[in-house]
Amino acid sequence: MSEDVRRAGLPQASTISLGGSEVHQVTSVGALLLSAKNLTKRFGGLAAVNDVSLELLRNQIHAVIGPNGAGKSTLTNLLSGDLPPTSGSVMLGQRDVTGWSPEKISAQGLGRSYQKTNIFLPFSVWENVRLAAQSRQPHAARWLSHATSFIAVNARAEKALELSGLQKRKNSGAGTLSHGEQRQLEIAMTLATEPQVLLLDEPLAGMGAQEAERMVTLLQSIKKDHGILLVEHDMDAVFALADQLTVMVNGQVIASGKPAEIRADAGVQAAYLGEEH
Repeated sequence: MSEDVRRAGLPQASTISLGGSEVHQVTSVGALLLSAKNLTKRFGGLAAVNDVSLELLRNQIHAVIGPNGAGKSTLTNLLSGDLPPTSGSVMLGQRDVTGWSPEKISAQGLGRSYQKTNIFLPFSVWENVRLAAQSRQPHAARWLSHATSFIAVNARAEKALELSGLQKRKNSGAGTLSHGEQRQLEIAMTLATEPQVLLLDEPLAGMGAQEAERMVTLLQSIKKDHGILLVEHDMDAVFALADQLTVMVNGQVIASGKPAEIRADAGVQAAYLGEEH
């Protein structure tokens, strides 16, 4: 990245209050939303992630690819706070969030999905999304208040349903949704928390062609207001979506660049993509 582009992309932060604590959210278009520098995670003598650096901008999908065991999910867990790094740093906007708890990082504007869908199956689609939106209230568990009285909560939930394409399924039970729709619901719940950054861990896993196509369309539609870090094995989807690619093998980055550059990289082809790519 050139110095001129970096200067143009410097984030400007606004401050809101949640429960008496200040929350800084990055608001400038094209901003550097998330960065990792020399990030390492060791489990005993094993370096699951070894000296990884990357950047994520607003209106960008940055895909992280690599074979099983490459360290992709561990990297995501380090960025979200689910794991503390052995060394290195994580910046969310202009804030150093290294070692922060997942809850504290989430409150700063980071949302994530997991390989296994995390939704409340007995609840309706609307109830799932409304609960996620309610988590951003200063007093999320104010039991004596009527849930429908939270106008801002309901507005965030409605917006998330609209963005995720689930409005027509609003009153359906979450357990009655198809696998693809459940993944959409998980993203809707994440969007309801109004994140700036989305970490999506294999959102297309287990989907058929039509469901995968819908998910690709969804991710394309929401990237303009977010930075999306995508971990995914579906290479057709990755190359359709990604603005930037990072390739990991054995915990290390072996290549990073534009999709066309990664396709043409002989080392990447030998290590991961194969001749068909």
